[in-house]
Amino acid sequence: MAFSSNPYAAYLDGAAPEKVIAETPLRLADLAGRLEPTGWNQSYAPGKWTARQILCHLADTELAFAFRLRQALAEPNHLIQPFDQERWAEAYANESYDAQAALQVFSTVRRWNLNLLKTVPAEARSKRVRHPERGEMTFQTLVETMGGHDLNHLQQLDSIAKAIA
Repeated sequence: MAFSSNPYAAYLDGAAPEKVIAETPLRLADLAGRLEPTGWNQSYAPGKWTARQILCHLADTELAFAFRLRQALAEPNHLIQPFDQERWAEAYANESYDAQAALQVFSTVRRWNLNLLKTVPAEARSKRVRHPERGEMTFQTLVETMGGHDLNHLQQLDSIAKAIA
């Protein structure tokens, strides 16, 4: 059976996903410094999420990846549970979802996920999983998705930071 394509892999442009994943918390911390205090409520384009909402989304998504990675390793032919990111993002309209807290959650869970990835044997990276919307993929595809997802949102945040500079 052919594996589905990974739309996030294009963002990697040949970069090693594990390297991107490891560098993202530092890049986010740098961007946070460039965005404070006025940039949090700026968007990279009309009708798109603000910097604060992007950080909240990254925190939520990292929690989802943490679960997905562990379930993929623990269960044969794991069926990934998708989530509606727009529905999750409705909560971000509440200002109590603060950018610094989101950055802390993201960075802490990312460290935990990196610890897991360091222990995954090479043969487990080809383990098959299935996504109801994207089809069959491997554990490594999940890792590539994480890296590409990071780069996508880092580009958006960098765009906002440049616009307010």
